[in-house]
Amino acid sequence: MPKPTILALAGSTRTGSFNGKALALAAAAATEAGAEMTVVNLKDYVLPLYDADFESEQGLPDAAKALKALFVAADGLLIASPEYNSSITPLLKNTLDWVSRAESDDEAPLQAFSGKTAALISASPGALGGLRGLVHLRAILGNIGVLVLHQQAAVSSAHTAIGEGPDWSDAAAKKRIASVGKALAEFLLRYHHHS
Repeated sequence: MPKPTILALAGSTRTGSFNGKALALAAAAATEAGAEMTVVNLKDYVLPLYDADFESEQGLPDAAKALKALFVAADGLLIASPEYNSSITPLLKNTLDWVSRAESDDEAPLQAFSGKTAALISASPGALGGLRGLVHLRAILGNIGVLVLHQQAAVSSAHTAIGEGPDWSDAAAKKRIASVGKALAEFLLRYHHHS
């Protein structure tokens, strides 16, 4: 039985990003639960701001094609989403927009998203832990054919809960984040490979 594959990404590329640390933890828990993980850093896939004129003149940028191939190959998506002004980051939105584009007329619509399952986490220095951004992300993904698991985790006061070092100071927050990665892996093991 092949392992289900999960593509993990964070909507921030800042060095020491709290969401990057949360993603690594959730990804490790998903691996432990039996999934095959691919963790990408969006810094390695630099994309221009989505522009329809650019697309019609030059097609999809190479970085968008490479990312899209990873999305298409994955059974599940694990996304750590920072919150900017009560929504998702421009980086994450732009990534989703480029990956959603078809490369040929006969390609199925939303090929990179349709039928995928996603789990969402966030971390923020604020009191809500990035929860408002996850509401937007859940709506976007749901509208493009992704099943988003109800399990999610938002870590508030991330600067103290996660901190700058390798260890987490908040064991409960760490457990919540890990449980989301585990839930995604278990869901995929249960449904994707028995259907």
